[in-house]
Amino acid sequence: MDSPPSQPALLALTLVLLLALYLARRRRAAGKNRKYPPVAGTVLHQLFNFGRLVEYQTELARRHRTFRMLTPTSNYIYTVEPGNIEYILKTNLANYGKGSALHELAEDLLGDGIFNVDGAKWRHQRKVASHEFSTRVLRDYSSAVFGDTAAELAGIVAAAARGAGERLDISDLLMRSTLDSIFKVGFGVSLGVLSGSSEEGVAFARAFDNASEQVLHRFLDPFWKAKRLLNFSSEAAMKRWLRTINAFIYAVIDRKIEQMGRDQQEFAKKEDILSRFLLERERDPGCFDNKYIRDIILNFVIAGRDTTAGTLSWFLYVLCRNQAIQDRIAEEVRAAATGGRDVGAQELVACLTEDAIGKMHYLHAALTETLRLYPAVPVDVKCCFSDDTLPDGYAVNKGDMVNYQPFPMGRMEFLWGADAEEFRPERWLDGDGVFVTESPFKFTAFQAGPRVCLGKEFAYRQMKIFVAVLLSMYRFEMWDADATVGYRAMLTLKMDRPLYVRASLRR
Repeated sequence: MDSPPSQPALLALTLVLLLALYLARRRRAAGKNRKYPPVAGTVLHQLFNFGRLVEYQTELARRHRTFRMLTPTSNYIYTVEPGNIEYILKTNLANYGKGSALHELAEDLLGDGIFNVDGAKWRHQRKVASHEFSTRVLRDYSSAVFGDTAAELAGIVAAAARGAGERLDISDLLMRSTLDSIFKVGFGVSLGVLSGSSEEGVAFARAFDNASEQVLHRFLDPFWKAKRLLNFSSEAAMKRWLRTINAFIYAVIDRKIEQMGRDQQEFAKKEDILSRFLLERERDPGCFDNKYIRDIILNFVIAGRDTTAGTLSWFLYVLCRNQAIQDRIAEEVRAAATGGRDVGAQELVACLTEDAIGKMHYLHAALTETLRLYPAVPVDVKCCFSDDTLPDGYAVNKGDMVNYQPFPMGRMEFLWGADAEEFRPERWLDGDGVFVTESPFKFTAFQAGPRVCLGKEFAYRQMKIFVAVLLSMYRFEMWDADATVGYRAMLTLKMDRPLYVRASLRR
């Protein structure tokens, strides 16, 4: 990964350019009587703070609920105002989307997947995905996959918990197990990453993480296109990572097509998402090619793997420091699933019915509180398609990038009160202990409006099954009581180092 620019001449030139562009914009806007958000810095300030980017953005948001950062080509506008967020995600949705610039930034990784497109392609994928996520077939199939993987993970934890207790990197185990399970649901293929049986799967996961980080870096690097053209530095590495990703994905697709050719009647019974899309293509051969299928399914894997694994890691990190909360969740899970009986992992999985999971209000609140403070996507960006004015009165120009900020929002006292930075699941429960929702424009972890995350309930179910199995059977503590973890600046909020824990059998 590139380090931020450090040559004095380059810095001076960039600052002069930014200042000139800023003054030019002010002159153009002078006669329009438009009020722009306060300038909080430039893209260089963001590069200098890249290692602590969301904390830096949070500090700025405490001073200005809406502000802008200057770049050589446009304003980057950031907001934590729920009214503004409702406006860009719902009220005036047509004026805010990915746009060509954002699409290009992530095109080689995300392609034309649902997270990187607008218009007809977005509507088509949304329609097909909405149908698949609403089917009982996918719900039952995915729940079975999640349960099997959680039981496999519990076996690894059990081996480490014997005797004095072996050190576990639980964040790595969660990342591997969620990748295994989501890949099985998405592609119908067992990667074997959790067991370590697939070197190709491990290489794919590593390349995917690195490519995701590089996409985020491009947002702040005005020279990334030149580096890509010259095959230089991090962009040269990006090409290597993409080759690894694409070779792996296309090999999986090719094997699926071979299976379908051998026995189409049997293939029609397949429940994974890739198979469903291939069958859809059989009915309408012109609807998408292998590249489009690659983009669709890879976007699904991104959503289902990085987000849930990251959230579960932060969840356990917080609970290792809050043993009372951890014990309360374990008691709730046991009461709802087994009536308080001690059972093995496989029997417990069988008891995790929809009805049992639906009774786990405190677990749901604790997971939601984790997402409030550690949202899977810390900042989300939309491109403004035409000049506009936000509800708080600030002007936005065509081509500006408007960012709403789930991570800083979770720490804003004007939204959550004086205890905004405290982990308190009870804030989500009413007097009877029943979960109560908040406005999705205040709690933005799953987006909102027409683009609200289709996999929201899918993600909660995956996380609840994993947590139910782990916490009902084991108690987790930090291996080093004083250890802390930070995050890696990526498209998702991933820990920057191992989360070492000690597991002991829960009595």
